[in-house]
Amino acid sequence: MVKTRKIDKALFKGFSKLTREERFERLVALGALTPADIHHLQQTTNPELTALAENFVENVIGCFPLPLGVATNFCIDNHDYVIPMAVEETSIIAAASRTARWVHEKGYISTEIAGDTIIGQIQIAKVKNFSAFKAIIEVHQQALIQAANKEVIPNLVARGGGVERISVRNLLRNDGAVMAVVHVMLNPCDAMGANVITQVCEFLRGPIQALTGETVTMCILSNLTDTKITRAKVVLHNIDPAQGEAIMEASLFAEMDPYRAATHNKGILNGIDPVLIATGNDWRAVEAGIHAYAARSGQYKAVSSWRMQGSDLIGHFAAPVSVGTVGGVTCLHPTAQLSLRILNVSSANELSRVIAAVGLVQNLGALRALTSEGIVKGHMKLHINNLVLATDATQEEKIIIKKQLEDYLSLNAKITLSDATTLLAKLRAEQVAS
Repeated sequence: MVKTRKIDKALFKGFSKLTREERFERLVALGALTPADIHHLQQTTNPELTALAENFVENVIGCFPLPLGVATNFCIDNHDYVIPMAVEETSIIAAASRTARWVHEKGYISTEIAGDTIIGQIQIAKVKNFSAFKAIIEVHQQALIQAANKEVIPNLVARGGGVERISVRNLLRNDGAVMAVVHVMLNPCDAMGANVITQVCEFLRGPIQALTGETVTMCILSNLTDTKITRAKVVLHNIDPAQGEAIMEASLFAEMDPYRAATHNKGILNGIDPVLIATGNDWRAVEAGIHAYAARSGQYKAVSSWRMQGSDLIGHFAAPVSVGTVGGVTCLHPTAQLSLRILNVSSANELSRVIAAVGLVQNLGALRALTSEGIVKGHMKLHINNLVLATDATQEEKIIIKKQLEDYLSLNAKITLSDATTLLAKLRAEQVAS
């Protein structure tokens, strides 16, 4: 049976202009919230953050807090870091810290960035004469660059950034027509640059149409910034040959098979996303860029690789990681600012390199677990707290049940909420009997 829900649409009229309390009233009338829900939102939301949220998104009713922790033991490019991570998944921070310690004891992490520009795209859906169009853009490339830099982003140019290059591509359509795409390459300095590059492309719409007689149909940034690739490298010396070979074989699996590559890359993003979120960066944009880069050959592949060279295990990561340390939420959200202070990075490029290193270390930790004890047992050890929290145990009972679950896990492959509730029931029965 298909479930249907009828809502009085009149209750949505003017919704965005209401105060938060008025939105609560409307949502209660709609049956979407209960008084208990409202109490929860009011109790768990910092009033200052709620006021700030009103400027970030629309129709605010509260905030969704994520646990904020720090990963330790990271030494990247011979510099020690404390890594803030905002994430809800058990074991991610612990695995990152544990693996970083292993790397620090056995080897090192190095990083670099190749390129410095992001990409904006100007689309001409059906170009009348591509060859003529391309020739005109190439002849006037420097004039277009100078106009954009002067009229749209003079302050960015003064800081060493700005539009550096323009190129033209053609795409063959199924209907026989040709689509032209102008790529605008811009150095955003310490900003992520999404708004800036889009503004530049919108500005160039007019001059390009005037010069070519063609009609621009869309202007937008690309998240596949393959003009700026962040690389990380992990080297571990004197690794047990069997362990190193197993990690290498796991890597080859992800490099060859897209089904495995999807989960392999998700493990890398387990390290990357929490740092992006903690620092107020657009994790969706970075994920899109990494996934697109992983599929650039026509087959989705791993964005990391691991190989044994003699007695050394060497891992590489390469993908676009476009981030910012100025502008947007990074400057406005107090927790993002706090996280950047914890990291103590001096530029967006340094932040990008740190993030890539965390992703590669997280990947190593996952492969190490998968090729030894398996991922479940290690995850379950850290999942015990969640299971105890999901019961109605008192504080004193939680201490006892946690120890019993740890003992149970040492004898069994896994533990479940059912195990926790069974142990709690047994404990209470024993207390009644005594």
